[in-house]
Amino acid sequence: MRQLNDLSTPAVVIDLDVLERNVARMAERARQHGVRLRPHAKTHKIVAIGRLQTAAGAVGLSVAKTSEAEVFADAGFDDLFVAFPVVGQDKGRRLVRLAERVRLAVGTDSVEGARTLAEPFAQAGRVLDVMLKVDVGYHRVGVEPDRAPAVAGQIAELRGLRLRGIFTHAGHAYAQETPEAVAAVASHEGKALALVAEGLRAAGLPIEQVSVGSTPTARHAMTVNGVTECRPGNYVFHDASQVALGSCRLEDCAMTVLATVVSVPAPGRAVVDAGSKTLSSDALRPHAGGHGRILGRLSRIDKLSEEHGVIAVQPGESFRVGERVRILPNHACVVTNLHDRLWGVRGEAVEDELPVAARGRVE
Repeated sequence: MRQLNDLSTPAVVIDLDVLERNVARMAERARQHGVRLRPHAKTHKIVAIGRLQTAAGAVGLSVAKTSEAEVFADAGFDDLFVAFPVVGQDKGRRLVRLAERVRLAVGTDSVEGARTLAEPFAQAGRVLDVMLKVDVGYHRVGVEPDRAPAVAGQIAELRGLRLRGIFTHAGHAYAQETPEAVAAVASHEGKALALVAEGLRAAGLPIEQVSVGSTPTARHAMTVNGVTECRPGNYVFHDASQVALGSCRLEDCAMTVLATVVSVPAPGRAVVDAGSKTLSSDALRPHAGGHGRILGRLSRIDKLSEEHGVIAVQPGESFRVGERVRILPNHACVVTNLHDRLWGVRGEAVEDELPVAARGRVE
């Protein structure tokens, strides 16, 4: 069997034992709270991992784009949610074809955007389920809670659409400095969305799903009465940001980047063959702190160029040319999208090659 040291670097390595433990743990948490688990596949973009999640009890997958949904539908997944405000009749026509094969829902946060999807579905004599996105504090996309009844009511009247429910993403949890602050954001996420659902039902709208999402907030938001679904993504791998936020322990991180030290040009500096094209340039959350953690060392990746990762060597540590190191990236989701394949390992044995089937699917 191929061994870890046989891999050419840089290589993205997935500890399969940790991955499987993470998948099982989140699935069990959702079962305990009676919440549907619909993991966000944008983190891994890998068919085999999606199947692992559904085998563990996930009801289906969330994806970020129409093209990602097409990839997973082609692989046999039959319950998909595009958790993004899809806009455009071109996308609508693709979704009509997709809805012939799978149980499908799509995000929206405006009447104008929803109308662009309603028209091709109405013309085809079909109905598309939509989920209204509600802003609970992240202030990216989503309607303000007090505007939700008016917007939802208008969307529900559009021929060709059916309002299945509401969803949100409390991405501002990534800016919180303590686990307690993250938990507070999560509690608000669940309670605010459940309250909006109550208001919509009181207005006569049959809201079936109340969907929260994000790895930092999942364990708390899914406990809120009224929440029916949770969509964490990063939890399958975790990363340095999740460790810093207190969402997981270091030993819960399944993804590392295997890299080779290619230069030690000065006592305080070493360089590996993993730069921004491998690790991404995403900052550590909640506070910037380098571009990757060297496992077993205090030293971190201090600077990146496209092909070079520059290590700021800490006092008492040293590196040698030709040495291989394992790097814990700041943000696993972006790393996946930079690579054609990941390598599944158990210990030092390379057990599986994992093609990133939905890589680059941005439209």
